[in-house]
Amino acid sequence: MKYANIREEELKNNIAQDYFWMYDCAKIIGNIDFCVSIRQESVEFASQSLLWAEAKKGVSDIYLSLVQLILTIGKARTFDKHLPPPYLAAFDAQKIAFVPYSEVSEIFYMNDFNWNVTPSNYESKEFKLLHQKVKNTITEKSLLYDYQKNDRELQNFIKSNFVVGHFGVTKTRIDKNNFMIIYNKWLQAVKPKIIVNWEIAKKVGIIDGDFYLADLLSQDNITLKEKLYVLLKNDKYELDRKFNDMGLFNTSSATFSDKQKAHTQFWSIYERPPLEQYWDYIIERRDLLVPQDIRERKGSFFTPQIWVELSQKYLADTLGEDWQDEYYIWDCAAGTGNLLHGLTNKYNIWASTLDKQDVDVMHDRIQNGTNLLEDQVFQFDFLNDSFDKLPKKLREILNNESKRKKLVIYINPPYAEASNKKTLKKIEGNKGVEQSMVNKKYSKYLGQGNAELFAQFLTRIYFEIPDCLIANFSKLKIISGPHFIDFRNFFKATFKKGFIMPANSFDNVKGKFPIGFMIWNTFEKKSLTHIETDVYINSKILFSKKNFYTYYDNQYINDWIKPFRADIKKNQLIGKFPFKGNDFQNQNMIQIVHHKMNYNVEAGQFLINQKNVLTASIYFAVRKCIAASWLNDRDQFLFPNDGWSKDIEFQNNCFVYSLFTNNIQAKYGTNHWIPYSEIEVNAREKFESDFMSKYIAGKIDTEITNDLFSKVDKKEQKALKFSPHAQLVFDAGKKLWQYYHQEINKIPVSELKSELVNASLYDIREYFQGRSASRMNNSSQDETYTQLMDNLRETLKDLAAQIEPKVYEYGFLK
Repeated sequence: MKYANIREEELKNNIAQDYFWMYDCAKIIGNIDFCVSIRQESVEFASQSLLWAEAKKGVSDIYLSLVQLILTIGKARTFDKHLPPPYLAAFDAQKIAFVPYSEVSEIFYMNDFNWNVTPSNYESKEFKLLHQKVKNTITEKSLLYDYQKNDRELQNFIKSNFVVGHFGVTKTRIDKNNFMIIYNKWLQAVKPKIIVNWEIAKKVGIIDGDFYLADLLSQDNITLKEKLYVLLKNDKYELDRKFNDMGLFNTSSATFSDKQKAHTQFWSIYERPPLEQYWDYIIERRDLLVPQDIRERKGSFFTPQIWVELSQKYLADTLGEDWQDEYYIWDCAAGTGNLLHGLTNKYNIWASTLDKQDVDVMHDRIQNGTNLLEDQVFQFDFLNDSFDKLPKKLREILNNESKRKKLVIYINPPYAEASNKKTLKKIEGNKGVEQSMVNKKYSKYLGQGNAELFAQFLTRIYFEIPDCLIANFSKLKIISGPHFIDFRNFFKATFKKGFIMPANSFDNVKGKFPIGFMIWNTFEKKSLTHIETDVYINSKILFSKKNFYTYYDNQYINDWIKPFRADIKKNQLIGKFPFKGNDFQNQNMIQIVHHKMNYNVEAGQFLINQKNVLTASIYFAVRKCIAASWLNDRDQFLFPNDGWSKDIEFQNNCFVYSLFTNNIQAKYGTNHWIPYSEIEVNAREKFESDFMSKYIAGKIDTEITNDLFSKVDKKEQKALKFSPHAQLVFDAGKKLWQYYHQEINKIPVSELKSELVNASLYDIREYFQGRSASRMNNSSQDETYTQLMDNLRETLKDLAAQIEPKVYEYGFLK
């Protein structure tokens, strides 16, 4: 046996060196053991895999290994993220077997198969079922080579077949799962060769994605869908097709700068067009091809079908099972109309959108059976156009008081906000967030909420379509956000029913925060106090219920802490932290740092001295002791009741928590946050500051004086008394400090810097963990340090659990 008695990693290295030395075998793709790709700089082939393989040391059943590989690929849907190779393989110390990917590709699209199992468990029913399905294929279609008996044949097979463009390399099939991956490659390979001024094109609503769709849905370089905005006609693109004033048909065209060479090379490895069953989906998902700046402005965020269906169930539960016959429906931010999927009464549905291209897509889908009326799908800029432009029947509903009460504005409006400077200006020829007619007309009502497009939608609906029902997807800011106090002052409506879901379940939406679907009756006027929503992780699992509370002026935690700020004119500062929002989404930004550090300067700064260090610690611990999640991301920290001021144990727990979770760094100046004396940790030199150890011992005057280290004279201060949980943190921290000083005491005196002696906890972590580029490494090779740090973190976790219930008891959170 050629590769006997070696580990799997060594076997993979040997196979790479002996048989695939001409190729790149270093790529790691998911949980696939072994990948081979071509060494080529060409953009279109740069990431082309030639082989994915399963490796086994010793001798194995090679066909079971192939089944394991198929299960690994199917579980991770690797083919959605990476273009699949022409071959799959499995090898061990004796042999290797190849099977064409095309022979097993259909298996990945089984709808009734549970892929969520451990691929290496050969005894699972899923593994056995998959083995049964592919057994005949892999035994009949696979090519098996023994390294010793068939070495030359194996070498020749690899040389002849592992070439991009060779007959043996199957063209990649395009479907709804990989068309975006291929689009990103198209952007690099083909787009630069199309002679178009893209900035001017975007101003008239043409995007590069329209050219990609023309390519994708073509055969022999002729686009098959005539109603696309751009068509491919052999060696050029046609667009802006219309009749002129003389009744003649005119078109504009775009050609290639390289005589279509890059275009031909790129599409030579893909099978066009996709199966027809995917056409409507791909056209409908044009939103995925919209550049980010335009997407934010126009709201091209496709609502996943699971939430569309659930929202319609909630509407039926609220309005009755015959609601579609008894109510009118207008989606005034329809995009390509996917929110209206599943609705049955097309005579009661209107859909409008900003883009003519989206209207064209909906009209095309109507021709192919979508349940909408073409005359009731129209172009309309809801934030700028007059209602005089609306279809006559829809205007009649808006102008009739009784019919308005039967109108449901059913929308997932744009989420753009003016915190991004680009959105303050005109974007690609369109009005910016704060330049809309609605914002100018209602700015006094919107206040700071005018920075959000979805709030502008809701405001126009509320004032100009009074007494209607609103069923909207949006962020939860309107309920509890401090910038929406003005909005809440005018928006009087009854919350009927709703649910929330993770934002990242939407395509192109990043971040961990909730998006809500909320049904409002604006005829039933009611001030907002709170809403209770259902919580879904997916559409089938009702996870829990969640309350969102409404707050007004001077009710937030930053309103509470601001009066405690230190006076910057008095030279007694020991640290600072930024005022950054009042909610969990800003948790990572709240850090206690050295007062001379340039950190988050655009936010307000809370300056810390000996008088307010305890209050600052309470604020910091309250905001940090509970982990942020998508579910609590918009929860607001509040102005507390007075209970905290009488609870000494709570105060000292917060103090200790902050003492061991701050980001003070000695390189910015004197570190006043060392909790121990030099004697306690066996330091080689005297610390520059013993403020914190004396503060803990009750030997620092907490009244303002001219000397930070003023000793207690008239007013007797008491030593801080720690709870058992706080004492465990303090003791674990001492062992860490002692070990650190034990290690740096080994450094020659001539090399020992002051920063090392006066190290903060952050500095100690950095000393043992080191840095990579601009960030601290996540771990250390020093096992003793790692154990001490783990112990400290565990005690901090337990201390946080003691603080958390008090956070709610004292009203810092609801």
